[in-house]
Amino acid sequence: MSERKILYVSAAVLMRPDQTLLLAQRPEGKSMAGLWELPGGKIEPGETPEIALIRELREELAVQTHASAVRPLTFASHAYDNFHLVMPVFLIREWDGEPVAQEGQTLEFVAPADLKTYPAPEADIPLFSFIEDYASKGGFA
Repeated sequence: MSERKILYVSAAVLMRPDQTLLLAQRPEGKSMAGLWELPGGKIEPGETPEIALIRELREELAVQTHASAVRPLTFASHAYDNFHLVMPVFLIREWDGEPVAQEGQTLEFVAPADLKTYPAPEADIPLFSFIEDYASKGGFA
């Protein structure tokens, strides 16, 4: 059995008061270009998932948030061909600034019920289902 690289990333459900959340479309030139995902990114050595997410949101979206606003929500664990993705997902309702794409991605706030209409990376598809189900049961209210 060959060893597969494990990639650790953090992702956010940035939820507005109107119960819409932010999706980012991967830009051309990146792997999985054109697919929609929750914002976030790689956890660097020595970082906690929360600190990595705060850094990634600042770098990729030009928004600021604080550790006290980052709440655990769910996670994904998915085997791709070349690596295994482990992704804690956090709910964030409070941040400073309006998200602005810093890396060529397209951004869109969407209702949880509309998530399944967006093509997504394989690891995000079960997350989209979870978020839709959670929202339909009043979990974000």
